[in-house]
Amino acid sequence: MLSAIEGGLLVEERRRRICEFLRAEGRVTVEALATRFGTSQVTIRADLSALEAAGALMRTHGGALLREEDEPLDVKQLQHHSEKARIAQAAVALIRDGETLILDSGTTTAEIARAIRKADLKSINVITNALNVAALLMDAPFVRLIVPGGILRRESNSLSGPLAEAALANLQADRLYLGADGLDPEIGVMTPHLQEAELNAKMIRISRQVVVVADSSKLLRRNISLIAKVEQIHMLITDRAAPAAAVEEFRRRGVDVRLV
Repeated sequence: MLSAIEGGLLVEERRRRICEFLRAEGRVTVEALATRFGTSQVTIRADLSALEAAGALMRTHGGALLREEDEPLDVKQLQHHSEKARIAQAAVALIRDGETLILDSGTTTAEIARAIRKADLKSINVITNALNVAALLMDAPFVRLIVPGGILRRESNSLSGPLAEAALANLQADRLYLGADGLDPEIGVMTPHLQEAELNAKMIRISRQVVVVADSSKLLRRNISLIAKVEQIHMLITDRAAPAAAVEEFRRRGVDVRLV
């Protein structure tokens, strides 16, 4: 039940808590949220509208429900496929023998895994929390595959949670290939999935280089959970349809943007 008052929170933190409560309860009401946070119903309605625009929930009369499940991964794989394939080729061109890589979950990182299979490499290490990525690389003889444990989110075939985070604690990587549900030059890389955001943050901390791989449809899109600030991104590989103003702003803020 939503009962204890939690006043004085910043807007971002309050909205994060709303999402957590929604996941636990399945539905929330404006009245109960206003009581819990010690704020007005007008403020809560504004929060719910912002969260709905970010794709984190569905508004109902007097409250909100959990957002409908994500599109299946095989459907997402068909979207912007040629762009993702070009991004994957550019990403694999960065790889050198002996490196340790992290491949985040997602359809673009799955394309990177497919491109790795065909690459002229002798030995690399690949850490991934994505079961579909692991399946693509499991029979590649030059890939030493490391898969952390965790809780499976079937929509993305990915493992996350405390077990996955603990498995990364003693590892180090040369490069992280990070997917994105939303990417904004003023904010950074975002996702609607709180647990995956926490695991991605761990991946960033153990990686020497962070390379965001995202087709142009992800740019200027925002979501509820921040994965990485712009200052944490070293490189962005995207396609040439990316908005020019966004590309320029990323470059102004020190990100090496590569258009393919």
